[in-house]
Amino acid sequence: MNRTGACDTHMHFYDHRFPSAPAARLHPPDATPGEYRRVQADLGLERVVIVQPTTYGLDNRVQLAAAAEFGRDARIVVVVDEHVGDDELARLTGLGARGARFHMLEGGALRWDCLSAVADRIAPFGWHIQLQLDGNELADRIDQLIGLPVEVVVDHVGRFMPPVPTTHRSFRALARLVESRRGWVKLSAPYESSETGPPDYADLDPLIEHLVAHAPDRLLWATNWPHPGCADPPSPTELARLQHHWLPDPRTRTRVLVDNPTELYDF
Repeated sequence: MNRTGACDTHMHFYDHRFPSAPAARLHPPDATPGEYRRVQADLGLERVVIVQPTTYGLDNRVQLAAAAEFGRDARIVVVVDEHVGDDELARLTGLGARGARFHMLEGGALRWDCLSAVADRIAPFGWHIQLQLDGNELADRIDQLIGLPVEVVVDHVGRFMPPVPTTHRSFRALARLVESRRGWVKLSAPYESSETGPPDYADLDPLIEHLVAHAPDRLLWATNWPHPGCADPPSPTELARLQHHWLPDPRTRTRVLVDNPTELYDF
């Protein structure tokens, strides 16, 4: 069923005509706007946030070209370093950019030592930092993250590898980030951290249940299409079932899929 304003807040496009970054570790097959539109239709989604994948490093051209095809229903999270100028940030903002991505696992283009500098550069433009890391690092990074001049979006239920109990110090750090109103969490890509696996990725249920109960207005939902690096990616039907499993209350589901991304991504 279509839901007006429903948003997929994390997915990627790939095009072999563009060179991969030297540090890239993932080289997925091409994934096109036409293919993604079928996924959108199957899931009843209207809006999309296109995220620069690690494959292309600082070269955002593939995602920018795709975003142009989706027009006003698309936003972009790009990768820029601390040397980016105001003119370029203004240009990217006009094209739909609302965030700067940091991927702190193997293959990422940027490291912790430039996080604060990039946050300072993007703050005047109303962007946020999107962060993917092993969530077990969060306890040691929480003061830095809360102290940034921008909000922080944490990918993939924190991507705790392996999943931790809700009493764990790093999950408590994630909860503190959310409770501070400085952070958001994406409910997405459970296969990146789950040890129990499909169909329910049950070892993530306690974390998601805690976040949904305590901070439904700071959560986002995403497909992570085309599921780069996942050997057995979920189908749209499986994604829809997981979405309802995690968000069984229709009002909360609307908040997470519609209201929250409308606020964060300035739709």
